[in-house]
Amino acid sequence: MLLRRLTVVLGLLLGAIVPAAAAEVTAEVTDLAGRTVRVPARVERIVLGEGRFLAALGILDRADPVRRVVAMMGEFPLLDPAGYDRWLARFPALGGVPQVGKASADSFSTEQAIALRPDLAIFGLGGHGPGPQARELVAQMEAAGVTVVFVDFFRDPIANTPKSIALLGTVLGREAEAAEFVAAYQGELARVRERVARATTRPLVFLENRVGLQEDCCASVGNGVLGRLVEEAGGRNLGSAVIPGDAGTVSLEYLLTHQPDIYVGTAIGNPATADKTPRRIVLGPGAPAAQARETLARSLGRPGVADLDAVRAGRAHAVWHHFFHSPFNIVAVQAMARWFQPELTADLDPAATLKSFYERFQPVPADGAYWTSVK
Repeated sequence: MLLRRLTVVLGLLLGAIVPAAAAEVTAEVTDLAGRTVRVPARVERIVLGEGRFLAALGILDRADPVRRVVAMMGEFPLLDPAGYDRWLARFPALGGVPQVGKASADSFSTEQAIALRPDLAIFGLGGHGPGPQARELVAQMEAAGVTVVFVDFFRDPIANTPKSIALLGTVLGREAEAAEFVAAYQGELARVRERVARATTRPLVFLENRVGLQEDCCASVGNGVLGRLVEEAGGRNLGSAVIPGDAGTVSLEYLLTHQPDIYVGTAIGNPATADKTPRRIVLGPGAPAAQARETLARSLGRPGVADLDAVRAGRAHAVWHHFFHSPFNIVAVQAMARWFQPELTADLDPAATLKSFYERFQPVPADGAYWTSVK
């Protein structure tokens, strides 16, 4: 208890040296956690509760989204090294940004973050950084004069991605850039929904989460998070019936007796470490299409998985896992819609959507294969 009180006192003392501009308020907003937040007149120093939130900053400040970042969590280079390298090559200053945690919420260092005198901390509703349940952490940041806002590209991605970008546009004074992205996102989502609405049947989809991360099979998802993207794309998520929370495990025995129509794996491998992680599917920045197909085929050869009817029939696919921590999740929805409802979605072109979105809204390229199929 004494340590906690000392921490709060430290925050208050440090808050006294936060730039004066941070004390000026222009408006109040409601963040994605339902909190009323007073928006600073100027935001010059930002802490990212996930390093991959850089993609959201890139939508709003395409010239140099790194310039205001004074600290971030370290999950970006750890979990998506190929993507991080693209950002580092474009913005070398990123290499000097301190990491205030690794890849879990409990690794976040409040003291280190406050010591860097940020105006703003951007946290998520779920994922790898502090969430709304970290009330004491949030209280300490706010006591030190740091504005805290929650966004969401993970918990309820389809509903909350446009809201999150609009919120950040207001907080960072980039409303026009935010509105441009939101309009493009909602337009591409509408194209999927118009086609999927005509579906008379929906295939049963088994989504294996983070293929190759663990030895046993099979990690999957429940009703939330990725399961919602499966449903949006015109499928029925098998895990929703057996996993009570966001994520869990489906046994091979269950899969073999409740055969899915389609198999989808999420890919966490990358070209640089493919030899060291042979069980993982390689997709994402710099991933060659041939390697993507080969690693998917290899992963499908595992005992039990190879016996699934969907795999034997060639109805097996993979998608880049990091779409599910990204405002560009609509691209994954379009790719899956092509697999789940091919006759209704033949005119959708997720590759063109990805290319357009990155050219318009990101300062780094989207080279490489981001989804693949066994056929």
